[in-house]
Amino acid sequence: MEAAPPRALHSGFREEAPMRICVYCASSQHAHAEYRASAYRLGELLAEAGCTVVYGGGSAGSMGAVADGALARGGEVIGILPRFMADLEWGHPGLTRLELVEDMRERKHKLLAGSDAVIALPGGCGTLEELFEAITLKRLGLYFNPIVLLNTRGFYAPLDAFLRTAIDERFMNPEHAGMWQLVEHVEDVLPTIRATPRWHDNAREFAVVR
Repeated sequence: MEAAPPRALHSGFREEAPMRICVYCASSQHAHAEYRASAYRLGELLAEAGCTVVYGGGSAGSMGAVADGALARGGEVIGILPRFMADLEWGHPGLTRLELVEDMRERKHKLLAGSDAVIALPGGCGTLEELFEAITLKRLGLYFNPIVLLNTRGFYAPLDAFLRTAIDERFMNPEHAGMWQLVEHVEDVLPTIRATPRWHDNAREFAVVR
């Protein structure tokens, strides 16, 4: 008997209803202030739209800014934080809920599971690792919802070009260019999420390069 395929992390998103949004972002306090300002504004906009923000639970950098922006507008903010980070007092003290997990792997799963969309803000290797996992799961038909890269200060333009080079060099199929959307302005994030259709149910049929 053929084994059933792995269960998808989410089956689709509610177009107009309030959404649960996974935000990948950085904790650096030393990056340009525009990154934190953009993160704060994103938090405000998500809260104003009634969205629940789910993020890594930190209090510094863009992490703290997106949480602070949402909380300032009365939004629900859920942080997912590994216990060792809580021991180092890296967690945000004012969240709606802070969930402690055992390790980074569990954190990534809880961030993505049940989310209606992913927003990747500029960040370092941790942010990029989370983003690439989400894109990979989408390619494999295990995640079906929008993945939006906020291109503050042109940060994601080189990555977008690199991924398109991977398509040109036949490491991915042309359809895979639709797995993520690049937006220039924070005000465009929610409209882009709402305008992005559910990913293909037959994604596994073209996951392998043809």
